[in-house]
Parts: sequence; C-alpha cells; structure tokens
Amino acid sequence: MSWPAERIRNIGIIAHIDAGKTTTTERILFYSGSSHRMGDVDDGTTITDYDPEEQQRGITIYSAAISCRWKDSLINLIDTPGHVDFTAEVERSLRVLDGGVVIFSAREGVEAQSETVWRQANKYQVPRICFINKMDRIGADFERTFLEIRQRLAAEPLALQIPIGAGAPPDPRAFRGLIDLIEMRALYFDEASKGAKSEIVAIPAEFEEVARNWRRKLLDQVALLDDAVLAHYMEHDDIPPADIHRLVRLGTLQRLFQPVLCGSSLNYVGVQPLMDAIAAYLPSPLDRPPVTGVNPSARRGPAAEVRKPQADEPFCGLVFKIQSDAHGDLCFVRVYSGVIKSRSRVLNPRLGKKELVSQVWHIQADRREKIDAESAEAGEIVGLTGPKDVVTGDTLCDGQHPVLLESIAFPEPVISMAVEPESSAERKKLADALQLLARQDPTFRARINEETGQTLISGMGELHLEVIRHRLERDLKLNVRVHRPRVSYRETIRTAQETQGSFNRSSGGSQQYAKITLRLEPFRGDEPITLVNKLKPGVVPRELEELLMQTIGDEARGGGELGYPLMHVKITLIDADYNESEGTEVALQAAAMDAVRKGMHDAGVVLLEPIMKLEVVVPDEFLGNIHQDLNIRRATIVGTEQRGDLQVITAEAPLSQMFGYSTQIRSLSQGRASYSMEPLKYDEAPAEVLDSMRA
Repeated sequence: MSWPAERIRNIGIIAHIDAGKTTTTERILFYSGSSHRMGDVDDGTTITDYDPEEQQRGITIYSAAISCRWKDSLINLIDTPGHVDFTAEVERSLRVLDGGVVIFSAREGVEAQSETVWRQANKYQVPRICFINKMDRIGADFERTFLEIRQRLAAEPLALQIPIGAGAPPDPRAFRGLIDLIEMRALYFDEASKGAKSEIVAIPAEFEEVARNWRRKLLDQVALLDDAVLAHYMEHDDIPPADIHRLVRLGTLQRLFQPVLCGSSLNYVGVQPLMDAIAAYLPSPLDRPPVTGVNPSARRGPAAEVRKPQADEPFCGLVFKIQSDAHGDLCFVRVYSGVIKSRSRVLNPRLGKKELVSQVWHIQADRREKIDAESAEAGEIVGLTGPKDVVTGDTLCDGQHPVLLESIAFPEPVISMAVEPESSAERKKLADALQLLARQDPTFRARINEETGQTLISGMGELHLEVIRHRLERDLKLNVRVHRPRVSYRETIRTAQETQGSFNRSSGGSQQYAKITLRLEPFRGDEPITLVNKLKPGVVPRELEELLMQTIGDEARGGGELGYPLMHVKITLIDADYNESEGTEVALQAAAMDAVRKGMHDAGVVLLEPIMKLEVVVPDEFLGNIHQDLNIRRATIVGTEQRGDLQVITAEAPLSQMFGYSTQIRSLSQGRASYSMEPLKYDEAPAEVLDSMRA
C-alpha cells in the first residue's frame, strides 16, 4: 500500500564525523520497531553501516536509505557520511530530501563539516531541525553549542527542549533528563529498558527559572508568525501548546528558524521526542514546492515544465545514486510526480532514449523489499532495477511528457594516484572495475595518462582513494599496485594575450591555408573555460564556425603547457582568414589549435594548487607544536579560538603539504588532537613548485 503523501517524511541525518548520526539512526529504527536490536558503531553491528569497510573503520562511507513507521508517519531516512572525503553522498541525498536532522556534539559544538553540511542544506533550501547530542559527555555545553549554531552557521535556532544537567557521573550536575519547553514538563528515560520507557514529571525546582526564560524566548519567536496568537500572547502572557506546535511547524517549513532538541543517543535519552519532532515539524512532499525542469523536445527550444507531487501528474523522478551488486545495478530514485510501475518503459531525456524498469523496490539499507503493488507514487524514494545507461543526476520521466530536471553538481577531485594490475592479463578487468566505480561515485575519476600509459585514479582525499583501493581488492577481487598520491594541479594564464595561429601547407598539388585570431585572458566564470564567438557573420560558413569553437574548446580542455587542466580562462574567437579555394576543415582546425597553444605560451603559465580548509582541535599544551608544524607546511593560520578546554585552529593549507598529516598530528599531540580538512579553492603555487615541474 502506498502511503498518503502528507504522512511521508523524506529526511536525511547529517553532521560532522563522530557526532552520532549512525547511533541516532539505530535508535530511531529500534524505537519504531523496524529493528529488534540496537546495533553498535564500535562493534560494527549497525544496520546502515553494512559495508565491511564501514564496520572496520567505525565510520559511515556510503549513504544508506531505510524506512520506518512512527505513529501515523512513514519516515524515509537517509544516514549520510560525516567525513569530507565522502561529501558527495551528502550532496546527492540533500538534493532529493524534503527535510534534514542536523546533529551536533554538545562537547565539540559546531565543527568544520557541520558548516559544510549546513551550507549544502541551505543550497537546496532544506528545512531542518537540530539535535544537540552527547549531553552526557564531559565538557558538554548545550548553551555554547546553541550559540555557535546561531553565530557560526548564521542560523536561527529555536530551543524546544533544554537539558537537565550536563556531563557524566560522578559529577552531581551530570546530564539526567530533558525539559520540554512547550508542555513545561520534565522527561526522564529508563536506561534498563534502553530508553523504551520514560517518565513525565514536574520540572525540578532548581531548573524552573531557567526553563521559564528559555520558554519566553520560544513564545516571543513563534508569536510573530500569527497576528491572532500574538494578540492572545499580549493579553494572557502565554500561548496554548497546540498553537505553539502549529507555529513551530510553520516557521520550520518556511525556514525562518530551526527547532533545537537535545539528548544522548548512545544512552537512549531524547530520541523518541526527536522522532515526534520529525513527524510534527518537518515537511511532507506536499509541503515542498513543485519541481521545475525543462521540456528538451519543445519545438522552439527548451521550455519550462512544472511537476506537482501528485499521483495523477505525468511520472518524473531523479536518479540520485547508483549501486552495483550481484543482482545488477540498483538506481535510487526520488519520485517527484506520477507513478512508476514495474515492467514499464520510461524516458531518459538526457540521452533521448527509453529505459526499461523491470522492478520497483523498497530499500532497507543493504536489503531490497518487493513492493506489493509493484509501483511507487509521488513523494516516495525507491530502488529501480533495469535501466542500463543512467548516471547519477539523470531524470527519468513519462515518454509522452518529457521533462529534464536540474542535475546534481559535484566537486572536482583534488588528489590522484597511479594504480596498475599485478599482471597484464588483469588490465581489462581493472578498466571495467574502475568504470563501474566511476558510475557509482560521481567524485571518482579514472583515466589513462597518455604520456606514461599509467592509469590514474582521482578522488576527494587520501581516505577516499584508500577506500576505492580496498574495494578493488575486496569486492572486485583485483590485486593492484598503487603509487604515492599526487595533487591534482590546474593551470591558468597570467596576462591577456591576442594571438594568431596559422596553417599553410601544400598537399597533392593544392594549397591549404587558414589563419585564426584569438584572445586569451584570465576570467572567473561558471565554467573552467569560457568560450566566446565574436566572428563577423559570413567570414566562414556556419557549420565551420561551430567546428572551430569545438576545436578551440577541445584543445583548451586538453590541458595547458604542463599538461594539467586549464581553469579561469576565457578564449574569444576574433577573426579567421580563410577562403574556400585554399581552406579546408583540417586547415581551420590546425590553425585554431596552433593559436590556442601559442596564446597559452605567450600569456604565461600559472600553476594552481588545491588549498584545503583545515580545522585542528588541540589541547592547550600542544598548541605550539601544531602551530610550528603548520608553518612548515606553508599553512596560513586564519584564526584560533577557545572551545571549552580545547583550542580550535582554522587554517588554509596546500594539499601537497598535507599528506601523512594524520600520523604527524598524533605524534605531536600524543594522540589527543584531531583535525578535519576539506577543499577550499585553487591558488597560485610557489615559483619553486613550477620550476621543479619544468626541470
């Protein structure tokens, strides 16, 4: 049976690594009755971290989809990774979700990846609620974390709960329960029943004034959303709980604020109220705006199309993940409109071809469950088997009503390493395996270096490439040799330059001649290379103009003088000296390629290196060691701030200097410092790096 769309919640659990996403997911599945045991991250027994690599490392690497029922709602939940190397999993999940739960550690507060996932949620305009977890840890501070959410994320947090105490026993002020600010009552959870039983009592006397102050802030904020409620509040100095719930939902859906709850997932405190909040405040598919796309087959060019989240609309869905296993490819699809059925044919408008959907599945982490009706309606997230040529970000739609939705943009890889099979007999098997992995992971690339013949694989970081290597060996049964990771440099030009390229040759008694004039200049556009055609009409036939622009683009995309991809370059086609008696397509193409090469040489090569945003959390006594090491690594320290009893260093560092940093930071801090790192920008590399490449 399909669930009514208004009772569906498509949500993602997102956070910095080790904030408690997977543990919270495990508790949600247990309390909803979807699982009969609580898995443990440290033991490798969680439902959503089912991959052997995840179980071994104790971290989430792949986003996992799973459904559960809570009261009268169906929650389609995606547990996402917290490590920045796997940020693509978060990106593609948020693209198709309606709401999010952002988890923060009460001890560490807002961390580097917390900011990244918050920005991603902003990008897709996802309403969200916050859960301040680990209130039972030493150093936990609800109010500090709450203020960091406001200040560091430019958010508008709205507390619906506050903790009773903070920290761990034997501290007499240790965390022991919650205060519900809407109903003004205290909640205690029974550890013996793993939190399944709870007790509602009066607020402890020593917390009454604090609770009243926090509730005042809550009422002040929600009263502004409804004139009648505001008038009632002004007269009676209170708002009925039913109105508070309604207005909290309204403000959350409009992204005016983010409700904040708290607890300790590991110790079974506060998860059921979080589930209540998911059902009560986060949007159903009907609460989100209709999706918009274009009709690529419209006669007068692409025309805007709108699809409402209704079963009677033409079918439209987005492929946001592809997973291969022994049963073949499984395409994760968010159904935005209409109905998708087993044994039906759908259109892939990117390719303009039909795809067969052989089966529609419900996805439960690493398991597939057959849908009784063999169909899925608008608002659902399902798995499809059958499509052969889809890639992540493809639209699938009704062939009679084509629509192409906006795809998913992923960051470019920043690190590469060479990989080769142990025997030449396995070379073809390795190429097929890398092609399979690239289909599943949009931030993974594999290519052959034309000069060396080596196979280069590229990804988002050392851990990303290490996981890829282990997959080749464990899942695909390939023994491979790998070389030291290399930085993915880029090239640009230093100055604007007008240049001419020519081709003048006699062949078979006939003369071939063409001359092309281009202007190359530094330029930061939406694309790495921006092409502009300013050729006067009639200088060359229209079809040759298109050929020229394609040739210029292909030559530029082939790389700069050092062989690295170009970026931040604008190339303008200004003139072409050509006549039909002496010019050929070959002559024009050769002259264009010559002009691009000369222009890049004359404009001066600039080598760009990836710069990483680095956040190091370190105890005071090791701060000097870390600072000194960062200076040696050419890092620019942006700021240092106190966070509880720890120092937080924010820095920008070249990726080339950060290999092996995890080992070094442990050595410098006796294992007590931690760090996170994510791509920030490309910046000019020092002259000595460029000189070493030219040597």
